[in-house]
Amino acid sequence: MINYKEKLHPIKAFVFDFDGVMTDGSVWMYADREAVRCGNIKDGFAVQYAVKKGYIVAVISGATSPSINNRMESLGVKQIYTGCAHKMETYNHFLQVNGLLPEQVLCMGDDLPDYEMMQHCGVAACPADAAVEIKEVADYISLYPGGRGCVRDVIEQTLRLQGQWFHPEALTW
Repeated sequence: MINYKEKLHPIKAFVFDFDGVMTDGSVWMYADREAVRCGNIKDGFAVQYAVKKGYIVAVISGATSPSINNRMESLGVKQIYTGCAHKMETYNHFLQVNGLLPEQVLCMGDDLPDYEMMQHCGVAACPADAAVEIKEVADYISLYPGGRGCVRDVIEQTLRLQGQWFHPEALTW
């Protein structure tokens, strides 16, 4: 069996579910039907850093909310797919549009709708609190739960391995 870190070498793109990965899965419901989610600032930093370094970052989510688009757009993510009833169709479209092979993509999901997509990528990752079935197909289970650093974890590991993570000597203040 190949160590998941070996599979990180060809990664050029990250695909994340939103609720349960970018957030802790909690949704606060208000009387006006607006749903509020809570994300992690360090996850957000890693996403925008990966985008600035030239990696393709996408969200494929079953949920639909302006807050998802607002958050991801603020981080520089341009490929935001929400309301996806069949994530595999969207994932295949994502691969085709970006000219990517499955082995060039790290997918991170936390629940059953992510299962098939995670079986067809280079590295399947999940948060520490993912569903049992997702953990069974994951190449890597983060030490961090959804919305609490799991996104930063996989991005940082990938970029460090590829020599793209932060280098203090490169600072130009």
